[in-house]
Amino acid sequence: MEQLTREQLSVDREKAVLVGCLLPDTKTNPHDPLDELRSLADTASAVVVDELLQKKHKPEAKTFIGKGKVEELAAMVKAHDASVVIFENDLTPSQIGNIEQVIEVKVLDRSELILDIFASRASTHEARLQVELAQLEYTYPRLRAMWSHLERIVGGAPAGIGTRGPGEQQLEIDRRIVQRKKAQLKREIADIQSRKTREVAARNQDHFTVGLVGYTNAGKSTLFNTLTDGRAYADDKLFATLSTRTRKWSLGGGDAVMLSDTVGFVRDLPHNLVASFKATLEEAVHSDLLLIVLDVADPRAEQEYETVVQVLDEIGADEPQRLLVLNKIDRLQHNAELLLFTEQHPDAVPISARTGRGVDVLVERVREAAHGRMQELPITLDAADGKAIGFLENRAQVLDRQYNDRHVTLTVRIGSRQLDRLRAMGSSARLPGEQEAGKGWGR
Repeated sequence: MEQLTREQLSVDREKAVLVGCLLPDTKTNPHDPLDELRSLADTASAVVVDELLQKKHKPEAKTFIGKGKVEELAAMVKAHDASVVIFENDLTPSQIGNIEQVIEVKVLDRSELILDIFASRASTHEARLQVELAQLEYTYPRLRAMWSHLERIVGGAPAGIGTRGPGEQQLEIDRRIVQRKKAQLKREIADIQSRKTREVAARNQDHFTVGLVGYTNAGKSTLFNTLTDGRAYADDKLFATLSTRTRKWSLGGGDAVMLSDTVGFVRDLPHNLVASFKATLEEAVHSDLLLIVLDVADPRAEQEYETVVQVLDEIGADEPQRLLVLNKIDRLQHNAELLLFTEQHPDAVPISARTGRGVDVLVERVREAAHGRMQELPITLDAADGKAIGFLENRAQVLDRQYNDRHVTLTVRIGSRQLDRLRAMGSSARLPGEQEAGKGWGR
């Protein structure tokens, strides 16, 4: 067999055979176990020509699927002239190598396919750095299997310029190159993360922030475009959005929040991708409110919701309020699916981002969350406390202003959430009754 080359893992326009091994703990769609893998392959521009399924209590150590299934897979590949086989399962490097020896075409597992999609969709400098790091994190422990065909470079051997010297395995050289590259990427990403953390913190001081999160292809970018003039790229493919976009969302009546569109989640997202995209997901972690957008017309909707909640918990986004948004209600044949979700999640908001149906209800719910319980009261501050004054000017409705020596009293219509945040800032603000007693919140 001619040695396979694994430098290029792209599956663009290649004929692909999909393989799934169904284990007892498999979380795939029981009615169509390969539906999501099929969508991922389509997103990667592969042409699916055949599929193979096997049920097992535990995977085979050498090839994951049984020996007979590997031979059946080889026949499929030959019959369709396929050039790549894509597994629903994550494989070890040795399993990939053993299968490739039999079927004589490239084998990718689910994680490699997702990495390939992310690499093709990354458009910003930040996203490209994060994808490159994720690929190296995935590749590094697999170098021995991927590069086993490279022989030792023997010192003094007549193999040409550049091969003379102490002699070393190419594998070891590759590992050092990868380690250096990883360190460089981590430094660059750390700088981006530090800058983004400061930007997000500053934005949260001045605005109520809302993050759109959800399963990939749930309609987040379409909803983002409906609510703002962000003109985010939206497509009926997985991972259409890989970088965060933030725009002002006017709620009407002088109210506005900052809305962020984030990368979509997917079941069994590779852990190195979650880690690498932490900066991208910073918006979700630090938002005041998270809108979990769910494609209620998708048969896997309940599983997708569980995946989103799991990923949010993994990245530490457990502090923001969460509001479930049941999107794509215009695609439902009948209301049975919708009623099922609204019974389980009575606070959920059904909408259609495409037609605008239900968006007015969503706006009101976000306004309520941004304000909290409304009240009208005078707040006295030091005239030099520009940070607190600016906060009230931006986050409350100022009804009156009274200046007295070194103080200013603003009569405001303000929600309980804004008051809580004003307290947390350690400002000079004082409410009626606290003024005489000298009970300023911060000073």
